[in-house]
Amino acid sequence: MSQQLKFVVEQLNKEPFRKSFNLIMFDSLEPMQLLQVLNDVLAEIDPKQAIDIREELPEQTAKRMFSMLGMLKYKPLGNQSDASSFRRGLVTGNKPVIHPLLQWLLQRVPELKKRAYLARYLVKLEVPAEFLQDDVISDTCHQYEELVEAFKNYHKECEQLKTSGFSTAEIRKDIGVMEEEKDQLIKRVERLRKRVDTVPNHQRMLELARQLRVEKEREESLAHQKQEQKNQLFRAEQRLQVSLQKLKDLRQASVDADPQSLMRRLEEEIKINTYIVMEKLPKELESTRRSLHFLQKVASEPSLGPAELQEMEDKIKEVSAQINQLTEKRMMRSDPMDDKLTLFRQQASIIARKKEAKAEELQRAREELAAAERELAQRSSQARGEDGEEVIRGDELKRLVAKLRSKGGAHKKRRAELAELKAENGVLQRTEEILSQRNQDVLQQLQSMEEQKGISGFSDTQEELERVSAAKSELDDVKGRTLDDMSEMVKKLNSMIAEKKTALAPIIKELRPLRQECQALTQEYEEKKAQYDSCAAGLESNRSKLEQEVKTLREETAQEENRYHELHCMKQARGIAEMQMQRALEETKAYVSSDPQERKKAIREVYMKSIAEQDALGKKLREKQKAVREGHGANMKQVKMWRDLEQLLDCKKQCFQRAQIQASAGQVVEEGAEDWLVL
Repeated sequence: MSQQLKFVVEQLNKEPFRKSFNLIMFDSLEPMQLLQVLNDVLAEIDPKQAIDIREELPEQTAKRMFSMLGMLKYKPLGNQSDASSFRRGLVTGNKPVIHPLLQWLLQRVPELKKRAYLARYLVKLEVPAEFLQDDVISDTCHQYEELVEAFKNYHKECEQLKTSGFSTAEIRKDIGVMEEEKDQLIKRVERLRKRVDTVPNHQRMLELARQLRVEKEREESLAHQKQEQKNQLFRAEQRLQVSLQKLKDLRQASVDADPQSLMRRLEEEIKINTYIVMEKLPKELESTRRSLHFLQKVASEPSLGPAELQEMEDKIKEVSAQINQLTEKRMMRSDPMDDKLTLFRQQASIIARKKEAKAEELQRAREELAAAERELAQRSSQARGEDGEEVIRGDELKRLVAKLRSKGGAHKKRRAELAELKAENGVLQRTEEILSQRNQDVLQQLQSMEEQKGISGFSDTQEELERVSAAKSELDDVKGRTLDDMSEMVKKLNSMIAEKKTALAPIIKELRPLRQECQALTQEYEEKKAQYDSCAAGLESNRSKLEQEVKTLREETAQEENRYHELHCMKQARGIAEMQMQRALEETKAYVSSDPQERKKAIREVYMKSIAEQDALGKKLREKQKAVREGHGANMKQVKMWRDLEQLLDCKKQCFQRAQIQASAGQVVEEGAEDWLVL
């Protein structure tokens, strides 16, 4: 309570309240004065509350304060949760009600100012449904709601601008600097234009400069497009490399794979993905939703004070103690080792935990694989030069140079051969053209002779028959060769199969006992594994039981420590109370004592004497203030007269000094026909 009063007094003594309170003075305020202080704090939050409560009816004051506190979402602390008791305490100016309220308000003045400002525009007016049947009222309500939404958007934009770091002074300064630069540029352009006007053919030169600028811009855009196309080509090459790598991996995976192994692998992958999608992800999503709901609930509630936090901690401790008691009762009522189903439940829980752990490991491995692929792509992009080609290292460069040298000689030889072939090709082409021309002439002569004899088309038909007979002979040859090859291949396959059978016969004989041994070992392994799982489940149950006992003992230890600290604090509080009681007894004894000297030592007498002295001093000061106010006008008039007299004397002094100086010099100066007054 003392910390609460100290905080309230410190805040009230600061800006903008400036109350000049101390702890004793604030604690001794009357209920009406305390309500006025509360009203001043509310007026600082909302200027509409700036009212003197002495000029207002108590019912109106209570109604106004209740509506203001409801808008600010204030909840009474501690035992003031009952609305009726809180209302009575607020109306009567009860200190246990007003002091926590003042502390809550003074802790959140900026936040409450913002809330009051927003409530002025966002609290919607309740219009009865029967009034909304009118079209005018309905349109007005619709416009009102649109304005409220527009105000929300504007307020959000304003807050974003406030928090964005922009300053209006800096923006104005930047605008001024840019305007000055603009003026300077305009002046420079004018000077350059005047200089250019004197140059012959300046219009032609300007047109050429404009075309040059356009071409440079076009060149920049083309270079940008070229760079973008290079980047696209590089990304396409990367995708191609990734696809080729995937294809290579798939081919390697499918070399020794059969349909059964592929089906088993796909079934395992489908089971894993089904478990992740149907069990793991819904659990994580549900936990995330619960956390989000809890956080939204916490964010929607008003901030809690120390008393509320302490109360919630006490409730948590009580609920935890009840849970521990119920757990102990359940453990005492049924022993887990006697229950036959407990072992299987524990085994199922262990397997479920292992399953979840493996699923998490799989998900982490997939994430690491994706991160490694992204890093590989990034490293490969960094390892390329500016033109998008890969950077060649030292050893690779040496091998490339040697390879280029070896290829250089071969290239020269190939070029010489190519030149010879080109020359020969030219001769052959010319020969072909000559022969084609002669062939055309012969064909024309043949066609003319066939037309004369009446057998036109005979040569074409004969050529077609010769071509068909040649194709048939080639096809027959191919069929014969194909049948021979197939018969030879069948013989080879039969011989290879017989050789493989003879080679595999001793291996199969050796494999049969090994299979039997493998089956026996597998069965023994399954039995040992079942024994191990049962033993591990039993140890797990014992461990959980021991952990529960350790947890219970730690909680009991913590409770005993809390009890010890509480007793120690009570002992110290008892000693302090005894000291205060002794001091109160001494004060009472000194106050009721018949000895005047002893009574003067009492604190009450000292304070009463100090209060009387201060009252007397205040009375004297008020009388002095009254006398000063009454004689203020006459005194100010007398001061003005004395100032005028001082100016007159200064003027006479100056005139006298000037006359003495002129008399000592033997000069007489007449200043017109003015009269001189000598005192």
